[in-house]
Amino acid sequence: MRSWNDKKVIVTGGAGFLGQVLVENLKNRGAKEIFVPKIEEYDLRKLSAIKKMYKKANADIVIHLAAVVGGIGANRENPGKYFYDNLIMGVQLLDVARHVGISKFVSIGTICAYPKYTKVPFKEADLWNGYPEETNAPYGLAKKMLLVQSQAYREQYGFNSIFLLPVNLYGPGDNFSPKSSHVIPALIKKCIDAKVEGKDEIVVWGTGKATREFLYVDDAARGIILATEKYNKSDPVNLGAGFEISIKDLVDLIVKLTGFKGKVVWDKTKPDGQPRRCLDTSRAKKEFGFVAKTKFEAGLKNTISWYKRQIA
Repeated sequence: MRSWNDKKVIVTGGAGFLGQVLVENLKNRGAKEIFVPKIEEYDLRKLSAIKKMYKKANADIVIHLAAVVGGIGANRENPGKYFYDNLIMGVQLLDVARHVGISKFVSIGTICAYPKYTKVPFKEADLWNGYPEETNAPYGLAKKMLLVQSQAYREQYGFNSIFLLPVNLYGPGDNFSPKSSHVIPALIKKCIDAKVEGKDEIVVWGTGKATREFLYVDDAARGIILATEKYNKSDPVNLGAGFEISIKDLVDLIVKLTGFKGKVVWDKTKPDGQPRRCLDTSRAKKEFGFVAKTKFEAGLKNTISWYKRQIA
């Protein structure tokens, strides 16, 4: 693909955290016709809404970001909803895309699709070597089925779809809701809110021993665009920053950057989630030249500053 100027693009989830950054980056690359379906008008769990969207947008490319998602607590409370909503949305979007003549479909998967005890760093070939971590499994497996569908449709119909596996994202504009946020925004909110309210301790789930990898939202958007432009295979591709940090070290870093002076209490009755997460990112570099650029501490500072502005 040489230019976005003459391409009509649908970005599901384009009004969300990653979606807004992706849409802005697409505009900067020259995309002039970007269709973002709003949930109020297009409930993408419904086949009729999907058909209506495709007819309205008359698009060439679909980048499917939309997902029903949350942290460990939200996943534990909504296993059925997270499985059904994500599966039915993705499967129908891709199937109708084939019938209406979409030239390329980009599915955004999840690191939750990997087996619970995957050897670090996670290689794409490890995806089928076990069952995902239990609290995330319904969501992870629903997304993983889009990889199966992508490969099956390429084999039988010659349909061009790709499947990307981004690691945990963070950055300005993230979801800071206590009920559904992921670990970085949840910790930032706890530390800053405790300072504002004069509290002398915060409670953090788990033991702190689990490890995670995080990708800055701007890097993720750039990786998705590069893959859309240059990658045309159904083999899954990791998108990550290539580093690993324990939750304890993450908490210590956020405590330092937010200036919280109180005590951190670990609630060990709550789950850690997957024991370790860190991706092998060599395929993304080889296939479409993607390497994350944002230093982790710099990205955290940007995210903290953004949150402070929202509550000022």
